Amino acid sequence: MHTLDGSAVDTDPSHISIAVIGGGSRSWAKTLMNDLGQTTEMAGVVRLYDVDYESATQNEQLGCLIQEHPDAVGDWEYRAVETLSETLDGADFVVCSTQDPPEETMVHDLDVPQQYGIYQTVGDTVGPGGTFRAMRAIPQYREIASAIREYCPNAWVINYTNPMTVCTQTLYEEFPEIKAMGICHEVYGTQGFLASLVEKHLEEDQPPRNEIDINVKGVNHFTWIDEAYWRGKNLMSLVELEAETYDPPSYDPGEMTDESFYTTNHEVTFDLYDRFNILPAAGDRHLAEFVPWYLDIDHNEEIHRWGIRLTPSDHRREHWSKGESSRQALLQGEESFDFRESGEEMVDIMRALLGIEPMKTNANVPNQGQISDLPIGAVVETNVLFTNNNCTPLTAGGFPPVLRNLIGRNITNQETLLEASFEGDLDLAFQAFLNDPLVTIDTEEASQLFIDLIEQERSYLMDWDFDNAAILDS
Repeated sequence: MHTLDGSAVDTDPSHISIAVIGGGSRSWAKTLMNDLGQTTEMAGVVRLYDVDYESATQNEQLGCLIQEHPDAVGDWEYRAVETLSETLDGADFVVCSTQDPPEETMVHDLDVPQQYGIYQTVGDTVGPGGTFRAMRAIPQYREIASAIREYCPNAWVINYTNPMTVCTQTLYEEFPEIKAMGICHEVYGTQGFLASLVEKHLEEDQPPRNEIDINVKGVNHFTWIDEAYWRGKNLMSLVELEAETYDPPSYDPGEMTDESFYTTNHEVTFDLYDRFNILPAAGDRHLAEFVPWYLDIDHNEEIHRWGIRLTPSDHRREHWSKGESSRQALLQGEESFDFRESGEEMVDIMRALLGIEPMKTNANVPNQGQISDLPIGAVVETNVLFTNNNCTPLTAGGFPPVLRNLIGRNITNQETLLEASFEGDLDLAFQAFLNDPLVTIDTEEASQLFIDLIEQERSYLMDWDFDNAAILDS
């Protein structure tokens, strides 16, 4: 199996440089600071870059506040910088966590398709929302990859931005020698679910989710598990038992209005398990968007029968503002910062790549054969082994033919969007849009929906050739 191999230069863990692109983040930056503040095995400088420089300076202040916390054991300097080049120059690690303002982008991604009868539970990976998020992100990530090639070509790049697969693939398309990976916590929830089956069926205390050894494979947010063990016990037999006896809550349309938008009752999970005899490893909200039958509904409350809710645009807008309010409360002393177990693995991955302690976990990297029946070079999600300056994908096997076709359709769409973006070809992007599982309306309506989204988000669609797009003249 091909290994992503670092340079021959050894990095001193006590003097590392981390570049954060999206350093004005209202959530991920704070998570990174929380985790760095609890490690004594690394130290250095964190440079924060954001197109919203003021937001990056706010996070510089937050980093200093966290660093001064009496329980902080890490030794870190946080510094907001104004240019991408200054952020990246000589960086050992690059963390990408970016998002365009939701009220100007994601709100339209969700609301405009609903006018055409298309509902999305998340809207950040596939569907019309995922398509337009990709169309906005690809030019941005080309710029990031080009700058990494110039200023820190040997850096390890950790991408958290959705659509995860497309953003990570863009980094490799622009800079093939880059050492990038996409990291997503969605599989962690399925590990936690498997851990709960240990307690339920084996009468053991529920183990930590990282004690559940799984074979995971697929594409981000459409991942699958066909092997799972805990202390040598095969947990797939427990999955089968649970599938036979599982009795989820019963909801009629409109009955989940008091539930969290992130609630999952594993109904989509077990329906897919019954269909394909392999366990889905992402939450129901994401899984439902990859196939046409769960979201073929007439109004948004019908999705409740699957024990999940749509995440409305109002929540996306409010979540953004709440993140800002929380940061200000910390900076102004209205709330106190407390260290917590974040559940994220970013710092553990850095530790492994620095040679401190190896680890195995799931990551999104180009397929070199770790998934035997998906296209070589496509970014896929499997387990990888992180060791000193190395990232080795682990062989995961293949898929049942029908499921492989479903996964392959999404890979084809994502690759088409990449090609379209690199050429600025809106007409080719529309072909991918038409082929999306959620775009079930007729071609004429789909064309108008595509044009409506372009009109709403045009200022965020960089490097697209609007002048020569036939779709805009239709």
